[in-house]
Amino acid sequence: MSSELLVIGAGLAGTEAAWQIAQAGLAVRLVEMRPVRRSPAHHSSEFGELVCSNSFGALSSDRAAGLLQEELRRLGSMVIRTADAHAVPAGGALAVDRGRYSAALTAALEQHPLVTVERREHTELPGPGEIAVLATGPLTSEPLAEQLREFTGRADCHFFDAASPIVEGESIDLGVAFRASRYDKGDADYINCPMNREQFLAFRQELLSAEQAELKDFEKESAHFFEGCLPIEELARRGEDTMRYGPLKPIGLWDPRWGDVNDRDVRRAKRAYAVVQLRQEDKDGRLWNLVGFQTNLKWGEQKRVLRLIPGLENAEFVRFGVMHRNTFLESPQLLDATLQFRQRPSLLAAGQITGTEGYAAAVAGGWLAGTNAARLALGLEPLSLPKTTMLGALSHFIAEAPSKKFQPMPPNFGLLPELAERVREKRARYGAYRDRSLADLEPFTRPLQLHDDSAAA
Repeated sequence: MSSELLVIGAGLAGTEAAWQIAQAGLAVRLVEMRPVRRSPAHHSSEFGELVCSNSFGALSSDRAAGLLQEELRRLGSMVIRTADAHAVPAGGALAVDRGRYSAALTAALEQHPLVTVERREHTELPGPGEIAVLATGPLTSEPLAEQLREFTGRADCHFFDAASPIVEGESIDLGVAFRASRYDKGDADYINCPMNREQFLAFRQELLSAEQAELKDFEKESAHFFEGCLPIEELARRGEDTMRYGPLKPIGLWDPRWGDVNDRDVRRAKRAYAVVQLRQEDKDGRLWNLVGFQTNLKWGEQKRVLRLIPGLENAEFVRFGVMHRNTFLESPQLLDATLQFRQRPSLLAAGQITGTEGYAAAVAGGWLAGTNAARLALGLEPLSLPKTTMLGALSHFIAEAPSKKFQPMPPNFGLLPELAERVREKRARYGAYRDRSLADLEPFTRPLQLHDDSAAA
């Protein structure tokens, strides 16, 4: 085996994997194709760039995404630690200043004495004599994707994904929009644009009739979307109320200028029919992204239609939404829960290419693949975390799920084994899942070289 380990791709998963390998005292070569070759969705050359949203999801550990974040903190995740350091107000979610966050990740790895960064496209799959982590993400370049298809003997799976637009905060009319968090939980971290019924119906009609961007070389394919990240125009097509029960949900949002929320008559007369929310994008609050507004509309159409939203009539767009194709492996037929390829255990996969969904899940895959690559190099058995942990549940799911119609999976409590005693109240049940998870994770939070191999059974 080569003395220098290889990580291909410096997204969230590859960044975490390279860091864990280096922290184990091993040399690692991190290969990233940007800026030599751009992807359809990235905007910078920094490591760990967040493409769709700036949010890692709910922060509370009695929520699935929050529990996975907390597991990663306890396991020493550099990517989550950096997210905490560059967090911006987002109610109960972990959201970051994208630019500062990615710059910090890049600097940490470029300055690590055991990390060698190579800016080039990696077009060949690592050989059997090399311990390597494949973390090229859902936007794997075609030459490497073709090699992967030949290696696995399987055509790639894919779905279409999209990113939300971002506007300048100063261009939002706060005479119409208002600051609040849903149900007034925490600080007033969101900007909310209320709509009455007539405004909503007119807006929906314009979404339905707006011209979409071509899917370039994919236009002849049927566009299969990931259900957890649907374009706003697709939601509009699914029915008059679909958006109002999704990203435009008005429940729990109230502008004090409307009157006393506790007055039933005032509440009935004044409450919004739909509400568009914007979440802070940067530390200074100068940039705001439209929550849930992933879109494939043409840029000119985005400006026209989104300016119909009350409070955004004069919005200045710093980034328009884009759509791209995400590729993922048929992992149940290819990977073990250790994230090793069954036909080549020295090759591991991490991140969204494995079929997990969400930023925290990508980081989790990077932690596990990087840790196991290091363990292989040190002559130790690779780890397989308990299914009672969120990280373990995700890795076991992608290895053991029914192969037919395998689709990307975000962290969720439905992946965890049932509790020994049934807990009826949902919040208490999620808290019990959390407590069990963190207790079962504890043996794995010791330094890498000190893990008891028997704990991995």
